[in-house]
Amino acid sequence: MEENTEQKLLTRWMRMLRVVDLFAGVGGLSYGFMLAGAEILVANEKDESIAQAYKKNHPNTEMITADITKLDIPKIFNKYLGKIDIVIGGPPCQGFSQKGSRKTINDPRNFLFKYYYEVVKYLKPKYFLMENVPNLLTTEKGLFRKEIEKLFGDIGYSLDCDVLNAAFFGVPQVRRRAMILGKQGNQILRLPKARNAMVTIDEAISDLQYLESGEGEEISPYITVPNSAYQKDMRKGATELHNHVATRHSKEAIEKLKLIPVGMGKEVLPEELLTKSIYSGTWSRMIADEQSVTITTRFDTPSSGRFTHPTLNRCITVREAARIQSFPDRFIFYGNKSSQMKQVGNAVPPLLGKAVAEVIIKDFNREL
Repeated sequence: MEENTEQKLLTRWMRMLRVVDLFAGVGGLSYGFMLAGAEILVANEKDESIAQAYKKNHPNTEMITADITKLDIPKIFNKYLGKIDIVIGGPPCQGFSQKGSRKTINDPRNFLFKYYYEVVKYLKPKYFLMENVPNLLTTEKGLFRKEIEKLFGDIGYSLDCDVLNAAFFGVPQVRRRAMILGKQGNQILRLPKARNAMVTIDEAISDLQYLESGEGEEISPYITVPNSAYQKDMRKGATELHNHVATRHSKEAIEKLKLIPVGMGKEVLPEELLTKSIYSGTWSRMIADEQSVTITTRFDTPSSGRFTHPTLNRCITVREAARIQSFPDRFIFYGNKSSQMKQVGNAVPPLLGKAVAEVIIKDFNREL
């Protein structure tokens, strides 16, 4: 074999999986793929504040800060033709998750899905990965799932669909996400199986339990040592602590929280202090030796869910929520507090993304 041919084969074998991330948010899914050894070439996010945070954490990725519905897909992505191995992302699909019978790809409320599909169709990557809410696979007796299978099947992809719980992939949080993994050709590439690598809230954030309501700075030194393997992993590469600032609760809220013992919730409160809420777990402490409930974008408020610290009289901070989402401390959140909470709460946990990416990369390398 000629030397240049050998070199070409070696280069091909060593090449990283090249990724496009649509509806990227702050980049939780991107970061998971990066941890697995992939290269994120380009991402799209329309929220300017969130896009800036993405860019700061992924400096080598081209960020397209624009509404995807306004993009000329061939013009924008032309330079990436033949250079992309996988398109990832989670297009919002509100229609199928709401009440009513119009739960289909053709529902106007699901129109953003169309743009995800058009990018896949144009770039023709070897793989695509779509993530969404679990109902995507079951609503209307699987109608939406069947439509997706047919749509992508018509352009040459075979699909595996499943609901993965992040808690079984080393994320200290019960977070169930529908994953649809497509691969060109007739061979189905299976999503990863649960690993039972359970991590508790205590293992995730117990080294940060020293702030009271209203305390903390955006940047501060570490004042404790890690006391779990997970905490050590989260601290790798970080020399200082970011985003660890406690919400300044009202005096009334703090007095109310003081009435709630460790491991308990609103069931111990006197009737006159009970308030109506659409959220489960309101005014209840997180359970230290269990996994967290799903982190949302309002984890700073006791009335928005079970986000009250296991032992302290406050809700969790952005950094604590990020730890529970499996973002390492070197991943920094920027912008105002509302934007930071949105960045964390809407993200795919990086360790869940990494588990899926590892399956794809193994298959990618096997076929090179």
